[in-house]
Amino acid sequence: MSVLARSVGNAFRNKVRTAAVVAVLAVAIGLALAMLVANQAVGAKVQELNASVGTVLTVNPAGGQGFDGGGEPLTAEQAGTAAAVPNVSSVVGTSSLRLRNATEAAAQSTAGTQAGGPQGAPGGGQSQNQGTATVTTSLTAAIDAGTLGGRNQAANGTTGTSGTATAQPARSLPITATGIGAEVDSTGKALGITQGNGLGDYTAESTNALLGTTLAEKNGLGVGSTFSINDRTFTVAGLFDSGTTFGNNALYVTLPTAQGLAELPGELSSMIVTVNSMENVDSAKTALQAALGTDKADVTQGQRNLETAVSSLDSVKNISLIAFLAALGTAGLIILLIMVMLVRERRREIGVLKAIGAPNRTIGLQFVLEALVVVAMGSVVGAAVASFASGGIASALISSSSTTTTAASTGRGVGGGAAGFPGGGSGMPGQGGPFGGASQLLTSVTASASPGVIAAGIAAVFGVAIIGALIPALLTARIRPIEVLRGE
Repeated sequence: MSVLARSVGNAFRNKVRTAAVVAVLAVAIGLALAMLVANQAVGAKVQELNASVGTVLTVNPAGGQGFDGGGEPLTAEQAGTAAAVPNVSSVVGTSSLRLRNATEAAAQSTAGTQAGGPQGAPGGGQSQNQGTATVTTSLTAAIDAGTLGGRNQAANGTTGTSGTATAQPARSLPITATGIGAEVDSTGKALGITQGNGLGDYTAESTNALLGTTLAEKNGLGVGSTFSINDRTFTVAGLFDSGTTFGNNALYVTLPTAQGLAELPGELSSMIVTVNSMENVDSAKTALQAALGTDKADVTQGQRNLETAVSSLDSVKNISLIAFLAALGTAGLIILLIMVMLVRERRREIGVLKAIGAPNRTIGLQFVLEALVVVAMGSVVGAAVASFASGGIASALISSSSTTTTAASTGRGVGGGAAGFPGGGSGMPGQGGPFGGASQLLTSVTASASPGVIAAGIAAVFGVAIIGALIPALLTARIRPIEVLRGE
């Protein structure tokens, strides 16, 4: 009988014990593989955050943030100045608009005129980056005002010349429209276009637009559909998904188009500056602020408060690695104890084999192969366990990390994303807590048990199994056949 056949037969000699050992090993191996998958997933997310967020600087007008605050608008000349700063790899200008439904805007305008107030924005005011024109659209916002919106609208009533209060018509939330100079979002990442194509020529006025998925669904639009902004007809070139309902209540057009709609040619609401590496971010930020002037622009690191989140994710990554090693060590210890017990039980068998001339190497190989047979069965079950448990374990680790980081970040305010962008740090509602609109990045860690990761984990398990089986295999060399046979 060959060594392999004898090893397989020995592995099933005591079926109850083998089943128990396989079950225990499956739990340990499954936990080890799940932790390895979680470690890989968190590591990939950390790299993504560092690459997409850590090198982005946001430039806003000095004293301005989003649709609020003072300051003078940025210009194309300042964008050229920013592009000339050392270590700056790209500069993308933006122009942000707030679109009102045309029917609602007309009703509001009529009510405002009857109350003696100027036409335009609610309460007679205008957003700082929309010129003197009210920008209207045929689109209907995808988000209802709700209770908070109703309270704000109630506070926006005006008083006419007769002194009697005139209630303003009900308003829905505005739609965020952003003119961009490249196909990026507020974090400098490529737009997540789910259908269709980009805007095409970002340096020229066009009638193409990218709509958020919820906004398109609300208005029954798809790729190729048309809608209007003011008196211009636009075509839906593509749909994007920002990851949040509020962020998807938005649309993108080219920068020149947005400037034309706002009747503010050459002006920018903000600039997204990408630095060539994380190591140069601080120096580039200082140089950029000096080049633009503290009285002209405010330079902030995009989503700065995500540094705490990244640090927390690093801790999760380390914890998952330690847990993987601990589970791997546990599996190795189980194998070691089982094989030591088997060597002790089979002293007589080993003595007989050595007496008839079997070398220690052959006997040791038999025990190693027997251990590998048991480990192989445990790995199959463990891989199945890991494929189902890895997602839940990763989510639990990330949720715990996010909760801790959120508590530590309370009171720091919303992150400084690009003003007016979906998910940006413009102080608008629905931005997702202290991480701003990028909070979905932290909770979007996808832990999938890929074949490569599982294969690497099983290879590590087999390595530990071989080490755990070699120790008792070496003990067979100490068994002297004459002592064993004398005792029989």
